[in-house]
Amino acid sequence: MSRQHASAIAAAVNAGTTSAEAVMAETLARIAAYDAVQPQIWISRAAADDLLAQARAVDARVAAGEVLPLAGVPYAAKDNIDVAGLPTTAACPAFAYQPDADATVIARLKAAGAICVGKTNLDQFATGLNGTRSPYGAPRNAHNLAWVSGGSSSGSSVAVAAGLVPFALGTDTAGSGRVPAAFQHLIGFKPSRGRWSGTGLVPACRTLDCITVFTDRPADAALVDQVIAGFDAADAYSKPLADRPLGPRRFAVPRRDQRNWFGDVEAEHLYERALATLATLGEVVELDIAPLLEAAQLLYGGPWVAERTAAMAEILTNNPDAVDPTVRTVVEQGWAKTAVELFNGMYRLADIKRHADLLWDSIDVLAFPTTPTSYRVAEMLAAPVGLNSNLGLYTNFVNLLDMAAVAVPAGQKANGVGFGITFIGPADTDRALLDLAETWAEATGHPAPPPLDLEGKMQTVKLAVVGAHLEGMPLHWQLTSRNATFVGAFETAPTYRLYAMADSVPPKPALVFTPDGAPIKLEVYELGVAEFGSFVVDVPPPLAIGTVTLADGSSVKGFVAEPRALTGAEDITHLGGWRAYIASKTA
Repeated sequence: MSRQHASAIAAAVNAGTTSAEAVMAETLARIAAYDAVQPQIWISRAAADDLLAQARAVDARVAAGEVLPLAGVPYAAKDNIDVAGLPTTAACPAFAYQPDADATVIARLKAAGAICVGKTNLDQFATGLNGTRSPYGAPRNAHNLAWVSGGSSSGSSVAVAAGLVPFALGTDTAGSGRVPAAFQHLIGFKPSRGRWSGTGLVPACRTLDCITVFTDRPADAALVDQVIAGFDAADAYSKPLADRPLGPRRFAVPRRDQRNWFGDVEAEHLYERALATLATLGEVVELDIAPLLEAAQLLYGGPWVAERTAAMAEILTNNPDAVDPTVRTVVEQGWAKTAVELFNGMYRLADIKRHADLLWDSIDVLAFPTTPTSYRVAEMLAAPVGLNSNLGLYTNFVNLLDMAAVAVPAGQKANGVGFGITFIGPADTDRALLDLAETWAEATGHPAPPPLDLEGKMQTVKLAVVGAHLEGMPLHWQLTSRNATFVGAFETAPTYRLYAMADSVPPKPALVFTPDGAPIKLEVYELGVAEFGSFVVDVPPPLAIGTVTLADGSSVKGFVAEPRALTGAEDITHLGGWRAYIASKTA
């Protein structure tokens, strides 16, 4: 399913080249088709007849001469935001209630001609960054169903990634509006605190919560912001609108020794590639991020977890078994926090915020990885707390320090899962950040996301071979017998040396990493995970399978060697590859 654009739909409905009713009929068909793949992205949906009636009402307003910014645009809302006529559950059936009125953001979208088709799944009580903590099921990455969607705004992100609606509302306390955007090639806009009203939102941490939006293009996020942003006297944390410009583009990035990828070499490579693009847009400077990481620890490792406890106090006290076990484990820690700890945490946060505010004198924007890595659903379920914490490494501090942020796509991994970076600025730089996101999209060519995974992809591994497994060589059958697919001929980065091992039958090379190396020719094949595993079992010592860096900086699995492989070996690096060596021996 191709992704839709809110601005294009609204323009067409306002111009009369289509109708809101026709748009809604197509949307209902898209949703029905995708229900066969992931019905769990929804908790509740409005009845089709009611949605078509709402669409006809929009058409009548347009016919009467109104120009509506979001005329006939369908959207979804995370099920911790009140939508009149649909229950609000926060992904906890025992908590569910029927709201009397729309949340302020919903009312403003309705006035602009947008139509909410339903309420989306989430990590229960918006506690989690992965999307697996819901009794309604775990929404999965739209581009690879084995991988997490990201959370807590899981269903909203999938609804947009799958092309069901042009935009969807999420929320963000620790990164819930940005992490899912990264994993699914989306824009994730997190406004400044108080820019969008929180009236009608089930709180997670009320002092930090922000309602957010997922879109396919920055322009659509800007359009939604134009409709929603504004002061709401009913929200004690709402504030008057202000728009602060960004100065010359000085992009601050984490200092190299402070970047933690949790072993994800693909993410590291994609970030390096993103930094090269950023360097064409402005100056890139490294930043000591230790204070920001300290602030992030206050959210779950410090007293702020007690704010989540306060938000859930009634159900934790009266019906704790209704709460997801992992969510309960996280949130119940708040009972032990003391007022003394809270005040000390507030004092320390004030110190860090003063430090962060002064950063803007020397930089304009933080350009951080949105997440350092991603995980399969099975992995997340096996280690739900530790792996979830890893996802928030570069997101948790943002709301605590009152910053605005927009997550943008920055490449895809071999498995189709997205990688993203986030532009982060001081409060009230929202419009400037959205403009920067548009500049980024233009600089990267608005890359199309990979195809949707509609059946569950076979998991594959790319494997580099340098010697006896090359096509036409004696052990190539070990690849063809496993239905390996040829990806292409490549070269390594210039950091390897190649040796012909002594007394190896059939003759085999040893590839060794060294700073004074040279490019070595190789071939890359793709195998299923099970086939790759059986291949690794057959690799004899002193050879092994490790990670090999290619000339473009990307990494694949490949043959490496133990030190003993070099005993009596001949250095053949100058020949540039195994084929040249074999040719020289034949000659």
